[in-house]
Amino acid sequence: MPAVHPHAAACKAASRVTARTVTVNAAASAAPLRIAVVAFDRISPFHLAVPCVVFGDEHPGAPRFDFRVCAGEPGPLRTTAGFAVQVAHGLRALATADIIIVPSWRDPTEPPPAPLLRALCRAHQRGARLVGLCLGAYVLAAAGLLDGRPATTHWRCAVDFAARYPQVQVDADVLYVDDGDLVTSAGTAAGLDCCLHLVRQRYGAAAANCIARRLVVAPHRQGGQAQFIEQPLPDSVRLSRMGGLLDALRSRLQEPHSVDSLAADAAMSRRSFTRHFRQLTGTTVQRWLQSERLALAQRLLETTPQPVERIAELAGFGSTVSLRQHFRRALGVSPSAWRQTFAGQAG
Repeated sequence: MPAVHPHAAACKAASRVTARTVTVNAAASAAPLRIAVVAFDRISPFHLAVPCVVFGDEHPGAPRFDFRVCAGEPGPLRTTAGFAVQVAHGLRALATADIIIVPSWRDPTEPPPAPLLRALCRAHQRGARLVGLCLGAYVLAAAGLLDGRPATTHWRCAVDFAARYPQVQVDADVLYVDDGDLVTSAGTAAGLDCCLHLVRQRYGAAAANCIARRLVVAPHRQGGQAQFIEQPLPDSVRLSRMGGLLDALRSRLQEPHSVDSLAADAAMSRRSFTRHFRQLTGTTVQRWLQSERLALAQRLLETTPQPVERIAELAGFGSTVSLRQHFRRALGVSPSAWRQTFAGQAG
């Protein structure tokens, strides 16, 4: 039987009257964006640190945030690493936050505290944007907020999550799902991808890139968590050869490539190359090429004034028609709309 919290029905009703879209790239107001992160007993220090390092630390050249960590339940909050954290704010701080982040949850089988669920529902009803990182999706689902909505969580828990909350449209392959006022991410490091996406969406690529560089992470990763599901890796010689081939491919995306030509470059048979390529990347050659070409097109749209026609050539799509088709199929928008939304705007 799916787990349904007693407050889920009320929260679900509240969510129906909440707008499901948010305005992206809004001009930065004089007041900084208010970010609240929910901490709880037995929290993972890493999961708590992810939104803290993105929104709580100062990054020169990036926007500043009104950031605070809020206790989701009373008492000293222990971490899974054996130390405790002292939190100055309680659930009342959620009442004024623009974005509320639940960075994880300690146990998928344990219902979150009722006061926390009520606070999240009230915040969602007034228009706050709610984010569930990793198992934090369980908390949003327990509140009834994800019913009928797309969401993701850590791939290890995706089957359990879908069974507990059958009304949620679970996508276990992606790094994060942005459904407007509700955002969820896959496990662990995908929380960084999601937080950088929030910065990128509101303040533009330049701000997100600035933070990413400080954290020494990629500002935007293509692909999904399917590539991280447990699978055997090829031997070190093959891995090194394939890794070098992928690096070379990224610099020649404008050229045509086939499985046969790449297998020849790697000095492998077609069958062996295909097997090792999937082991290393978690996907097929064509899907990998499409993902990398889309990533290049995104970067060019965001950071250069190149016309769409030229970007289609540089990214290896050949024509603007092909670029538009792949862009809309993968991202749901046109290249021009992407440029308008994400072209670097300072916060």
